Amino acid sequence: MFDTEMASSTDSSATVDDEVRQLYERYQAAETDEERHAIALEMGKLDGRRHAEIYAALEDE
Repeated sequence: MFDTEMASSTDSSATVDDEVRQLYERYQAAETDEERHAIALEMGKLDGRRHAEIYAALEDE
């Protein structure tokens, strides 16, 4: 059972890492401050989601 939990946690982390990478690439390619601001807000939401997952995992221990 522990292996399954670890696998899903790893899969989730990989997905978040992919999203972070894509957002960073979009941020670098953005041509206006408005685009960069919108992408930065998306990054913040993703970061909040990542922290929520970490705290939830700690509560389960």
